[in-house]
Amino acid sequence: MSEARAEARTEPGESRFAQGFALFAECLLTGVWIAVAALPLVTYPAAFAAGARHLGRRLAHERGGWREFAADFRAAVRRGWLVGVAGWAALAVVWIDVRAVRDGLPGGPLVGAIGVLALIGAAVAGLRAAADWQPGASWRSLLARAGRRTVLDPAGSFLLVGGLAVVVCSAWFSAPLAVAVLGAVAAAAVAVEERYRRR
Repeated sequence: MSEARAEARTEPGESRFAQGFALFAECLLTGVWIAVAALPLVTYPAAFAAGARHLGRRLAHERGGWREFAADFRAAVRRGWLVGVAGWAALAVVWIDVRAVRDGLPGGPLVGAIGVLALIGAAVAGLRAAADWQPGASWRSLLARAGRRTVLDPAGSFLLVGGLAVVVCSAWFSAPLAVAVLGAVAAAAVAVEERYRRR
């Protein structure tokens, strides 16, 4: 049945380049959707979860668009906003930690480095949890499993760290460019999770 859907989505004679370019364009569009859905600031985990589900449907050659993205976002935000609040709280703690290090806290460089590394690890686990999200899933269990995968699959985790670094550099260079790159990071999270499942 999935093969029939794949044939229905692929135009006859469509090249691999055209298919890849269409997926790239879908990633850019999904990045815009993620950015819009994340505007309330605490909804970013739900926005990434909906974006990852949308890209997963695209890769499976299933139909889906803005309506399906919005439905997934509404389902994910029910408890996902709590994860967003926790993420901002963790960022605030690390920011205070780094400020204390700059003010000369004894042993500060080590404490600051541990705090920054923990924040990066939490961000990667959050991306992996969002890529694994399904309607009705518990964010707590998703994050617990994603934390284990973050440690057990360092190659995939480093790939996501690189994706986050590209978003930060893009935002520093040009904010609109960072918006589009968000979709590529969601696609990378989907690919990393699929790779881990097939190991």
